[in-house]
Amino acid sequence: MTQDDDAELAALRARVSQLEAEAAAPRARRHPRWKTALAVVLIVFAAVLTPLSAVAVWADSMIGDTNRYVATMAPLASDPDVQDAVANRVTTAVMQQIDVEDLLSGAAPADRPRLEKAIGPAGGAITSGLTSLVHTTAEKFVQSSAFATVWKQLNRTAHAAVDKALTGNGDGAVQVEDGEVTLDLAPVVDRVKQALVDNGLTVAGKIPEVHTQITLMQSTGTLAKAKKGFRLLQLLSWVLPLIVVLLVVGAVLLAGRRRRALIGAALAVAVGALVLGLALWLGRSFYLDALPPDVSRPAAGAVYDTLVRFLRTGVRVIAVLGVVVALAAWLSGPGRWAQAVRGGWRGAIGSVRQATGVGTMGPVGPWVHRMRTWLNWTVVAVAAAVLLVWSYPTGAVVAWIAVCAVLALAVVEFLDAPEVPDPTPPVGDAGPLGDVSP
Repeated sequence: MTQDDDAELAALRARVSQLEAEAAAPRARRHPRWKTALAVVLIVFAAVLTPLSAVAVWADSMIGDTNRYVATMAPLASDPDVQDAVANRVTTAVMQQIDVEDLLSGAAPADRPRLEKAIGPAGGAITSGLTSLVHTTAEKFVQSSAFATVWKQLNRTAHAAVDKALTGNGDGAVQVEDGEVTLDLAPVVDRVKQALVDNGLTVAGKIPEVHTQITLMQSTGTLAKAKKGFRLLQLLSWVLPLIVVLLVVGAVLLAGRRRRALIGAALAVAVGALVLGLALWLGRSFYLDALPPDVSRPAAGAVYDTLVRFLRTGVRVIAVLGVVVALAAWLSGPGRWAQAVRGGWRGAIGSVRQATGVGTMGPVGPWVHRMRTWLNWTVVAVAAAVLLVWSYPTGAVVAWIAVCAVLALAVVEFLDAPEVPDPTPPVGDAGPLGDVSP
């Protein structure tokens, strides 16, 4: 190598270094540190507002929709803990209205045999026998389909109580005192009284109307303070999710490395949802520990789990969606592992195409090759639209939508076959061996 060559090589190296420096300098100017810091702040705000958004949507759907509330609480009619709590409360209320000493003396002679058969002979065990009869009758009723019907009616009325407890509106057969929401079981007591009369306990027909309650919600000292905040969340049920989306979009646009910002924002939103899930889990324990001794903790736990069931579902939906978006953004990036995954994906689908021998399938393969980018974005748009129009998606729904989108992308990749040029040389071309015509 001559000196001229060495000088030329050194000049080329210097020019390459200068071009790299010039390319890096504008990028630094376009993405200053304050924009990066602001993007981080927006991501943090999005993560913080995610739990509030989920609670706001839940508040609007549960408190603002009576039919949805009734449908949510309906399964509690078959919950053993709730049935036991109702049967015990009704038994106590009925026994407080029955004078055991005057029971047999006031019974008609014709009813005495049936009465003695039901509660046992007169004596010291008559009270326990009568209590057992009332409790058995109450248990049979709460385990029947008739109780399920009554329970739906009571909860339709109870919806007004929950609305009153959290927004200050409504009244009715439910009461809200000192932060405690109770459901009046008078209709259940009436059914049990009629069943006792049918079994020979005619004195039960003389029991006046009895109002006894079962606790639906207990939040002494804090419920009144939470009314305004909860009402505000209900009013912002559609605003807060939109703000979260705008914060994520703003953070991605401000960031210098937008793909990394999208991954970080998606994971931050997922973490925010999981924090809400943790709060619900811890709140359940604190809520049950604060209940008074006369409230059935198993029944209260069942009511709590039912009330927040869709909120927990929302937590899973947001967490799964955040992970799916982050994973998709990572797989589309230039990272070594992401490229390896994409290479394996294309190689596997290419092997299937070769094994099946489908070729280009006429004009289909070249057309898909030309429209591949649009087809892929169409799959993503359709998946997003399905998720948006789904009334109440679950985590499983989000996962299945993602699986279907991946399968659709696999079909696009399978059909993608660029048109192969015709290897036959055109007329008049001598070809690589020259003209062999005679």
